[in-house]
Amino acid sequence: MLDGTDLEAVRRRVRTALAVSQILGGLGNATAVALAAVLAEQIGGSEAVAGLASTSSVIGTALLSLPFAALMARRGRRSGLATAYAVAAAGGVTVVVAAALRSFPLLLVGMAAFGASNVANLQARFAAADLAQPQHRARAISTVVWATTVGAVVGPNIAAPAGAGIAALGLPQAAGPFLWGTGVFLVAAAVLHLMLRPDPLLTARALTRAREERHGSGTGGNGDERSLRAGLAAVRGSSRARVALAAIAGSHTVMVSVMVMTPVDLRGHGAGVDLIGLVISGHIAGMYAFSPVMGWLADRVGRLSVILMGIALLACATALAGTAGAGHAQSAAGLFLLGLGWSAGLVSGSALLTDAVPQHARAAVQGFSDTIMNASAGVGGALSGLVVAQAGYGWLNVMAAALLVPVAALALAAVPRRQPEG
Repeated sequence: MLDGTDLEAVRRRVRTALAVSQILGGLGNATAVALAAVLAEQIGGSEAVAGLASTSSVIGTALLSLPFAALMARRGRRSGLATAYAVAAAGGVTVVVAAALRSFPLLLVGMAAFGASNVANLQARFAAADLAQPQHRARAISTVVWATTVGAVVGPNIAAPAGAGIAALGLPQAAGPFLWGTGVFLVAAAVLHLMLRPDPLLTARALTRAREERHGSGTGGNGDERSLRAGLAAVRGSSRARVALAAIAGSHTVMVSVMVMTPVDLRGHGAGVDLIGLVISGHIAGMYAFSPVMGWLADRVGRLSVILMGIALLACATALAGTAGAGHAQSAAGLFLLGLGWSAGLVSGSALLTDAVPQHARAAVQGFSDTIMNASAGVGGALSGLVVAQAGYGWLNVMAAALLVPVAALALAAVPRRQPEG
């Protein structure tokens, strides 16, 4: 049994391993995502299908979230996170082959597997929460989210040199970042396999069992808790969990739907690869760099308050981006706020979700949450290209903003009402 000193040492070791892997994962993923829509448009031959590359990645993340959550429930975070990065590396190779063959269907398959990097990136935040004290849970989540900043901000700016290297082989320049991402993901998998010891989820379970044995209050957990049915049951039984799920899914859907088509809109208004990379870098900085602030606020003023703040930031972001036109500075400001609103929704929503369900059911609920958020964002991303092709980028932002209304209604309904005095 770990004492307080040993447990704090384990927490530090886990945070270090997760932070290193998040830096690497952010670097590999952000380098590629900056030009995913451009590569899809080049291979598919139409602006209407440009959003399908990133959408396939999001759908892949949704489809893989629950199986990887089940793997983590059985064998711990280390096995699940390292395997996810290995699958993502295989996806990067597939995308490069698809670019060489000019095969759009193969590109979508590769992008779906590439989405496993997002599974690892997203589930790492829950790994940080496994051993965190409840009053510091949001900050623990936000620390790991923040670690992605380094790689995620630098990544889009590596897109141009990575593309230049692969162009010499006669392949589309936009495929270069995926080859780069493959190598980075393999390093991230190795880091997790070697450094994430002891496993945070298995350690948290052992500590919970020990406490229950001391107090005679066992919860009766069993292997079925890793199933989708268990996740659904836990969410159905908690109104706070439902609010958290709506906040996470809604924030992610709005962010993905707008973000995936922004590079295409910028290019249509005369922006080059370097400028697109800078705008996406600013967006990703908004997503990750201020997450510790969001975590501190969520622990200090409450999860629901930060969720509502995130909704307001996302609404402002869609207003700016949707009316920017050729104003690249306004587009950059809108994309930065889009990332900031996403950060508020994800950090506070993830902490609220973890608070709302018992420890023995968390792995299943967390996998279910990431499945829903990425499935919803996948639909939004798939439709975004069609909306832009038929109605324009401005209308895409209007529709994205409309998605925030039901999320805000749920969050407001969950805010505790002050009891009348007397």
